[in-house]
Amino acid sequence: MSYPAISQRNGPVMVPMRDGVRLATDVHLPKSPGPYPVILERTPYGRDEPSRSEITASNPKPMTRSDFAEVFTEAGFAVVYQDNRGRHGSEGVFVKYLSDGEDGYDCCDWILQQPWCDGRICTMGLSYAAHTQAALGCAGAPGIVAQVLDSGGFSNSWTGGIRQFGAFELKQATWAHKQAILSPEAAADPVMKAALEAEDIRDWFARMPWQPGHSALRHHPDYEAYLFDQWRHGTFDEFWQQLGIWAEGYYDRYPKADCVHMSSWFDPYSLTAVTNYLGLKARSPQRLILGPWTHGNRSARVFGDVDFGPEAPIDSWAGNWRDYRLRHFRHVLDGTPNPEPAVRVFVMGGGSGRRTPEGHLDHGGRWISMDDWPHPASVATDFHLHPDGRLDRAPSAGGAISFDFDPAHPVPTIGGNLTSLEPVAVGGSFDQTEAPQFFGCTPPYLPLSSRPDVLAFQTAPLEAAVEIVGPVTATLFVSTSAPDTDFTAKLIDVHPPSADYPAGYAMILTDGIIRLRYAEDRAKPRLRCPGEVVEITVTLFPTANLFLPGHRIRLDVSSSNFPKFDVNPNTGEAEGAGRRRVVATNTVFMDAARPSRVTLQIN
Repeated sequence: MSYPAISQRNGPVMVPMRDGVRLATDVHLPKSPGPYPVILERTPYGRDEPSRSEITASNPKPMTRSDFAEVFTEAGFAVVYQDNRGRHGSEGVFVKYLSDGEDGYDCCDWILQQPWCDGRICTMGLSYAAHTQAALGCAGAPGIVAQVLDSGGFSNSWTGGIRQFGAFELKQATWAHKQAILSPEAAADPVMKAALEAEDIRDWFARMPWQPGHSALRHHPDYEAYLFDQWRHGTFDEFWQQLGIWAEGYYDRYPKADCVHMSSWFDPYSLTAVTNYLGLKARSPQRLILGPWTHGNRSARVFGDVDFGPEAPIDSWAGNWRDYRLRHFRHVLDGTPNPEPAVRVFVMGGGSGRRTPEGHLDHGGRWISMDDWPHPASVATDFHLHPDGRLDRAPSAGGAISFDFDPAHPVPTIGGNLTSLEPVAVGGSFDQTEAPQFFGCTPPYLPLSSRPDVLAFQTAPLEAAVEIVGPVTATLFVSTSAPDTDFTAKLIDVHPPSADYPAGYAMILTDGIIRLRYAEDRAKPRLRCPGEVVEITVTLFPTANLFLPGHRIRLDVSSSNFPKFDVNPNTGEAEGAGRRRVVATNTVFMDAARPSRVTLQIN
């Protein structure tokens, strides 16, 4: 049967939710007779706005959503775009993440009632549009047969995405400020919009902690309220177990859909992608793709100051990301075997180490295929911390190192797996040396390892190459003089000195953090007695890297990474509410009874 074209000229279709709020929805139908399988994307960024990520290596200009929909309608799909509640053309009040499960369910239910739908729904989308996919999946939305979750879909937003093992990810603050400016409320109130635009977010980051009513978001009370809800809910309780931000708790009701989980080494959702892949693979076919990119920038090769070579863009093996998704959906709908491997991973490294003509470190890399995650043949290998700064497979004979952590002078963030912190910080890989362009850095711009509050442990120059692919954890035995503090860990590939880099190049691969009060039980935080020794696990995000001969493997341990994370004031006060700061003396122990170490998966 043929269906009349659904025109957006007179506005979107306003689809009612269970509470009567109507969400703006665009429907694009093929010209061929229906009914059709449906591709759904739910987004807070504008259902009819170009998506910055819909590009290819050969065409870096973002496609409009209508042009992008045409690609899929010509392939026989109906395409549905919907604005999230309280965003752009949709009614209601926006509360970040928490309405997306029920709204997504209701949207799918509405689609299935339309005569042009054949009963099968595929979903896609980047970042927040991946969160919306996981949310409706966790709600058990009907009709879902396939998903492509690109850089998002919270497995557990307490361990990554909003908080990271207790510490608060400050990308939530910059995102809230930028999106408040673009909100329907600001569009309707020029005074509100002007006030928000007048705030210098970098100045506000220098004036933390914020207080409700006295922050860069104070002009938009709704956005400020949800931000402080996230910031001040530290304990892993019912708040973090809500639909939309805790997929781990809802796997048993997830549709048995064929899903692709994609993220990248310098994206904040690699741990989410891995966790969801592992959590859902017993229910239905799952695939995992992990590239070398920053958030959503899958068709580039340079991230931060590092060039990962011609294989880095996804286009090098997929044709392009649009065609990959089309092939994935078609295999699912037709029931034909999918030749794609279960896991496809980019292993960084192998480049010349020279400076490219464009001025970047040539680190290089290549794609590998795997049957599962982590690589079934990999071996978990411990590298032990030593008081003299060595990182060695042999355990330490004994000792400890103490340092003073002053929350008024945190270790500055220099790249890493982060996004949405612009203009305060950017993701990607950089030499871990201070420079004027990085927030919080000051003259004389020395290596971070020169700071007294950064403990750097490194191997001797490697005699043979070492390839790691998989999870990374640092097990540390620590104490503090304060009621509470943080511990951070950062994995680094130290390139040897060369003509282009006479001082060498300390290239960040991944990092992690834990707030000490949650070390034993995230649901029951406990403050510390001075000198009490506790065993902690710092979960660094997964990575893959080839350390070449002559390179060193390095682990940096400290207690802050700002502005990526909020800074622990060391006072033990309630999360996000403290005004005082105290200097903490923090200690890392290294002996037979307390073997602090980092564990790497070696292929």
